[in-house]
Amino acid sequence: ARADPEILMELERRRVATEKTLQRFRGKVFAWNTGVHCVRLGHQHLKNMGRKPPSLPRVRSPLGAKRALKERGWESVEAMLDSMLERIAPAEMMLGDVAIVPGDGGLDAIFVCAGPLKVFGWREDAHALVLLDIGLDELTGAWRV
Repeated sequence: ARADPEILMELERRRVATEKTLQRFRGKVFAWNTGVHCVRLGHQHLKNMGRKPPSLPRVRSPLGAKRALKERGWESVEAMLDSMLERIAPAEMMLGDVAIVPGDGGLDAIFVCAGPLKVFGWREDAHALVLLDIGLDELTGAWRV
């Protein structure tokens, strides 16, 4: 049986957008003061995937991030993603979808799906962006992009 050309086009679109996001942030060190953080990663990835997310304020600290979320009516990163994207089970994630894991300071960390049981983003124990093998039980939420 031949693969559906529309499905192949969608998978290729996801591959190209995800690779573009990974290339933009590869080797970058997480730093609030320079605006290199997981919400910026997620925002850029949504744009690469053809979405039009709301503009991001300049955020320079975890406290500033929490304040910016509250000012926009969101209690958490999870609530922000719920307002923009369709929530899915982590097991349903495809290349280019996004997920969260508990992060530092009461803020969830956004990761981008890089394939089956693989995500990229920042961890507290790594200096630069990392590609991780991850168990589905480690993800506290997932969304279709």
